[in-house]
Amino acid sequence: MSDPCIDDFNARITRIQKARSKGYGFEAAGTLGRSFYSRRNRKFRLGFPLLRPVVALLVAGTIVKALFLQQLGTEAYQNRVAEMQAGHGFDRLGGWLMQADPVTRSLADNIAIFLRNYS
Repeated sequence: MSDPCIDDFNARITRIQKARSKGYGFEAAGTLGRSFYSRRNRKFRLGFPLLRPVVALLVAGTIVKALFLQQLGTEAYQNRVAEMQAGHGFDRLGGWLMQADPVTRSLADNIAIFLRNYS
């Protein structure tokens, strides 16, 4: 003779142990539990894995160019870029990358306004 409460308890313990071995944990209704964060249940993410770092690098590069442009002034900056473009090898590439585009000019103007107002 076995107690039905003990049988129910043992069945529940077995079920919990099986779930724990699969990576599950206690999950209340309407919450995100361990099963949500397991790799098996993640949805496939569309997009390129390198897109976010490339965009971050472009934004950081534009900010650095704008800081140089604001610090040196337009004429001195353009002279340095022209010197780089007149060089050989990677200097030409650097000169091409460091050209002041409209976004860089606008950002440099905004930095100058900010420094003028808050300095």
